[in-house]
Amino acid sequence: MTGAQIVVEALREQGVSVMFGYPGGAVLPIYDALYGQ
Repeated sequence: MTGAQIVVEALREQGVSVMFGYPGGAVLPIYDALYGQ
């Protein structure tokens, strides 16, 4: 499990349904993990 997947799982457990972000290479793994859900 990657760090991005852990973040996505934590957001899901907290009931987060909307997430705002910003473009850039540092957060791309999180976006990829979100897309994979």
